[in-house]
Amino acid sequence: MKRKTLTVTFGVHFIIRREKAKNGKAPVYARITVNHQRCEVSVKKWVPVRDWDSRKGRVKSWKDEYKNLNSFLEQVRTILVEHYQDLVVENEEITPAAVKNRFLGLDDSGYSLLGLFDYHNDQMQKVLKWGTLKNYFTTKKYVVLFLENHLKRKNIPLTLLNYRFISEFENFLRNYEPLDHHKPLGNNGVMKHLERLRKVITMAVKMDWISKNPFISYRLKFKKVNRECLTEEELQKLENKNIEIQRLRYVRDLFVFSCYTGLTYGDVMRLSPANLQPGIDGELWIFTQREKTDNPVPVPLLTKANVIIEEYREHPKSVSRGTIFPLISNQNLNAYLKEIADICAIEKHLTFHLARHTFATTVTLNNGVPIESVSKMLGHSKLTTTQIYAKVLEKKISVDMKYLKHKLKSKRDK
Repeated sequence: MKRKTLTVTFGVHFIIRREKAKNGKAPVYARITVNHQRCEVSVKKWVPVRDWDSRKGRVKSWKDEYKNLNSFLEQVRTILVEHYQDLVVENEEITPAAVKNRFLGLDDSGYSLLGLFDYHNDQMQKVLKWGTLKNYFTTKKYVVLFLENHLKRKNIPLTLLNYRFISEFENFLRNYEPLDHHKPLGNNGVMKHLERLRKVITMAVKMDWISKNPFISYRLKFKKVNRECLTEEELQKLENKNIEIQRLRYVRDLFVFSCYTGLTYGDVMRLSPANLQPGIDGELWIFTQREKTDNPVPVPLLTKANVIIEEYREHPKSVSRGTIFPLISNQNLNAYLKEIADICAIEKHLTFHLARHTFATTVTLNNGVPIESVSKMLGHSKLTTTQIYAKVLEKKISVDMKYLKHKLKSKRDK
């Protein structure tokens, strides 16, 4: 209930619960007082009972670890004061419990950031593909880490989100060092998490759960990335290499198939005989839809791709699945591609998606296929997406300029 704010006395004092002491240490609590009413909230810290100054509400000891603790307590005090001030500005009823709830990430409206993520992910289960949806779970994981490690809280109300929150979250992502084997996030990785956070918060704005979008003045800053692909020579080396190990030969064939069709891993694994139909020219085409976007994908079959189809379409595991190719996991496929790169003496980091880049660049654009046609075969909604995937190789520039020189020379000789 909102009400006009009268004169309010507010204070924060830190105490220890001696009755909960273990091994000489007691837990620290922040006591919040508003107009002689009070409540307490744990700050998740323990201190030696003998070193606690009850009057000052801090540790007596001058040891570095306790200096840090006193500094932490002052940070908690600052946060609690900010919550109190927010309640004043918002003309909300000011009680110790209201300040405590803000500190714990609870809100009278019930709309919190983590609750918003849960709502979004639940609503999008049947809208987004799992490969896309799981990225929102990852972004939520980073938000939880940020709240716990940087803001020292378990959640945050939507009403407290602002430009500063986003800026500090960006800085946290840039400096976060994973404890597992994963690499730290690069610039574009950071931007993708912020992009997903923006989409989730935009949902809250549209549903009137938050009055102002904190992203309104924030600009995502993606860096252009050169998409690596195989050169024509590397592709030929891969195609012609005699690989005796059956599992590696199969993976090589799948990779080469994608190099000549541009299909992703998911699209290749779903490919069925029904997707092979005569095209407008009477030749065999692949007609399918991108798993990620459901955009239609029409691809005329090049000879090399057709040869690979004929080799595997009658395989028992293909027939039992009703698909062109036997099933293999994306994880195993990419792991085997590393072995294949070593066998073929290719220094580039082979992943299945690199085959898609190779189709866009080396196989099509570099051989004069218009970018509009390449975009259609890749199933892109926008031409700008294709321009990111496909770079014009120096060899193509050289060929084009030689043609131009020849054309100019012919004009002068006339």
